[in-house]
Amino acid sequence: MTETESGTVHDIVYHGTEVLHRRCRTVTDFDDELARLVDDMFASMYAANGVGLAANQIGVDARVFVIDCRDDDGGRLYGHIVNPTLREEPPPRELNVGPEGCLSVPGQYADVARTQTATVDGFDKTGKPITLTSTGEAARCLQHETDHLNGIVYVDKLPKKIRKRLLAEAGLG
Repeated sequence: MTETESGTVHDIVYHGTEVLHRRCRTVTDFDDELARLVDDMFASMYAANGVGLAANQIGVDARVFVIDCRDDDGGRLYGHIVNPTLREEPPPRELNVGPEGCLSVPGQYADVARTQTATVDGFDKTGKPITLTSTGEAARCLQHETDHLNGIVYVDKLPKKIRKRLLAEAGLG
């Protein structure tokens, strides 16, 4: 771990680490410890050159993620969310198939289908209800990070042969 001005940088845990493969625990305490976790997650995400990070990616069993990702409108979705719930998009759902990577499977990318628009409801670190909505890459990030908190890594969505190859190329399989 490395201390930064706004948080402590934690090591990223990799595919195969138990905490990445199960649903994370619901956060019940909106306190200074949670605020520190969010700061640490931003510091860790930026240190790893990521655009999103779930708590379990730094080994913390908590339903929290941070995001700093571009959307289709040239804007940026920046924030954090605690206990997120991804809304099911009503039909017809426009899918966006595109390359996806993950800090927990370093250096590997594969095409994954995600909805073009995503909305996540949850809370901020003080317990205030919030909603994050976005399109394109930022929508992909919202879905990817919510998956992490449900114990799903993007490679889990791929055919077994492709998943095994990517994990082997990342030195994880």
